Amino acid sequence: MRGMQPDPAYIKDILHRLLNIPSPTGMTDEVVKLVCSELELLNLPYELTRRGAIRANLAGITDSPRRAVAAHLDTLGAMVKAINPDGRLGLVPIGFWSSRFAEGARVTIHSDNNCKTRGTILPMKASGHVYNEEVDSQPTSWSNLEVRIDELGNSFESIWELGIRVGDFISIDPNPEFLDNGFIISRHLDDKAGVACILGALKSIQDHKPTIYSECSVLFTISEEVGVGASHILRGNIAEMVSVDNGTIAPNQNTCEYGATLAMQDSSGPFDRHLTRLLISLCQDLEIEYSRDVFLHYRSDAASALEAGNDIRTALICFALDASHGYERTHSKSLQAVARLLQSYMTSQPLFKSEENLFGTLTDLPLIKCKSEQ
Repeated sequence: MRGMQPDPAYIKDILHRLLNIPSPTGMTDEVVKLVCSELELLNLPYELTRRGAIRANLAGITDSPRRAVAAHLDTLGAMVKAINPDGRLGLVPIGFWSSRFAEGARVTIHSDNNCKTRGTILPMKASGHVYNEEVDSQPTSWSNLEVRIDELGNSFESIWELGIRVGDFISIDPNPEFLDNGFIISRHLDDKAGVACILGALKSIQDHKPTIYSECSVLFTISEEVGVGASHILRGNIAEMVSVDNGTIAPNQNTCEYGATLAMQDSSGPFDRHLTRLLISLCQDLEIEYSRDVFLHYRSDAASALEAGNDIRTALICFALDASHGYERTHSKSLQAVARLLQSYMTSQPLFKSEENLFGTLTDLPLIKCKSEQ
């Protein structure tokens, strides 16, 4: 349906709510509850896996071959590694991100007694008035950082009395800003912006009631940042899966800053040519701004699904993201383009018309109009 448009106000609202719930990998219960409540409002059935990931279902007029879309709810974070004699905390990262972006971050330490203690991540030598040029010459590494606790006391005993222990989760403040010109700046847009795009597409589908040709599983994973991702959430009845994650804005990259980006390959190898070309043809038919890109130091839920042995075709749709895994920035136009593409994909004719076709002769590849490509 060409005139069917996801609601940008809804995407903005749900993204803001997602960002304000801490969800480092391993501590995702609260954000899972939010998404479950949203699925209930959209009247979409869902179930939780044993590990707490979400598997929702968008019913179609046929359930074979089935497709899926996936995004992850977990974010980067940290964990208490040590309680030091001076009352400062040693820490280690959750997920793969540079300590350079941790310096100066405001954080919350989540203790087993449900206490939430505020603090700041600082380098060991944080004062220029004391260390002079050593502030700039000290190494950039996680072992050179500590958490300063905003509580009375400066000893091991005082921190222990607060209930803080080794292994407590540390969430990093997102500090979101939604500017009038459409830019959105926040930590953890990876991949909460992708989740917002999926929910925006689902709301539009539920509001407009288009024909759904092929049943679609909607998957929200909870451990992508540590490489587990969609490895445990798929069942054997899925033929194709489209992941939603960030596309990097940087020199020598071809990510579309104000549209959708189709990843042709990441560090795990090329994505499925047939499925990717279907997505490109949908962009062209609906005049969705898009580009194609290749990511060298990157993997998504699709990689973990394949590594787990799933016999599926995979593709990756990306929203634009500047300074990924740092102080990230995207644009509402990019999120709208991704949501429109997801909506179009979930309501499109299946790539393969029957289960037998998956193992027999391939259908013709979708027609690509090269002159239309952005």
